[in-house]
Amino acid sequence: MDEMNQQPISEKSKVTAAVLCFFLGVLGVHRFYTGKIGTGILWLCTGGLCGIGATVDFIMILCGSFKDGNGALIK
Repeated sequence: MDEMNQQPISEKSKVTAAVLCFFLGVLGVHRFYTGKIGTGILWLCTGGLCGIGATVDFIMILCGSFKDGNGALIK
């Protein structure tokens, strides 16, 4: 694979993000952990967008398509 087509990989742990999202997703803790402070505050104020956003995030983390605040994939 060409180096220009590779996505940067985050230093954050996929397992840690998944556990935080599963247990504290409606509070946005997984978003604070991954450096997404703005949406973390939004999740905190709206209950993870009524739980739907937290559920979508959890699925994205498990599928490997969730990115950190710098746009790097969490693996």
